[in-house]
Amino acid sequence: MILFQLKCEHDHEFEGWFKDGATYDAQAASGDLSCPVCGTSNVGKALMAPRLRTSRQKEVAAEKQQQKAIAEATQAAIAEIRKQVESNCENVGNKFAEEARKIHYGETEKRGIYGQASLKETAELVDEGIDVMALPWDDGTKKN
Repeated sequence: MILFQLKCEHDHEFEGWFKDGATYDAQAASGDLSCPVCGTSNVGKALMAPRLRTSRQKEVAAEKQQQKAIAEATQAAIAEIRKQVESNCENVGNKFAEEARKIHYGETEKRGIYGQASLKETAELVDEGIDVMALPWDDGTKKN
């Protein structure tokens, strides 16, 4: 097993354990890695220092415990958001951009919706003045 320090496009750093370097490379190339804080799949290796035993070891362990607690709290909050969205909004799947426009322009009833949209579609919605929000959505297929 090998430990890599990883970093997402939003500068969130986290650790990832992999069988070997090739396993990391394969998962990174296929987009299977995601940030545990924000959910983005734009993840790469961060600079790492070799592990040395120092008198700071207890302080580092406490910091890691704190980071773990923050990550767990974040994941719990994301799970609660997902639960609320699924309970109170309609899943329109890949037709998200189309349905958001219909609602915005009054072509259909106003309601909460969620689904998938490409980055291009999302940018177009924002340009049209349509409020959208990307949410980190764990569909259970990620392998990190």
